[in-house]
Amino acid sequence: MAEADDELQRRVTELEERVTRLENHPAQAPETGTGQESVFWALNELKQRLDDRGGVLFTGSAPLPTGETYEWQEGATAADLVESDWSESSEVLEALGHPVRLLLLQRVLSGTTATADLKNDQALGTTGQLYHHLRRLVAAGWLRTKGRGHYRVPPARVVPLLTVLLAARR
Repeated sequence: MAEADDELQRRVTELEERVTRLENHPAQAPETGTGQESVFWALNELKQRLDDRGGVLFTGSAPLPTGETYEWQEGATAADLVESDWSESSEVLEALGHPVRLLLLQRVLSGTTATADLKNDQALGTTGQLYHHLRRLVAAGWLRTKGRGHYRVPPARVVPLLTVLLAARR
């Protein structure tokens, strides 16, 4: 429990620091020029806010076929990321490493949330395979149960999931 309290305190402190930086550097509209500055407007703003500490930020607004829109932003300093224990992310990343699980997440984001409907999708395998993949995605936090026999991607995971997919294109 103390570890969870420490994590919560760290996140609150980080949020307070972000708010302070935002108040000291009000957001500006993206540049509209055609040069390097306009292409990297988000990067330039991030660099200005972080000074010399460096950092990584992902953000997005994701309107889904279901009519829901999710917006999310998360960031960390480069040092925090490089010095963290990367093995703690292995289960979460590993859960995305199977083509059927990715297809399952895509189906759920597109509105097919009922187990009964997912069972009818031949691309998701047998009922036993489907439940295996659902359990792995739930355990890793990519899916949550939403009522009896229904699943959803948690709101805080929608933009990160899409960000991982975008990063995998490179």
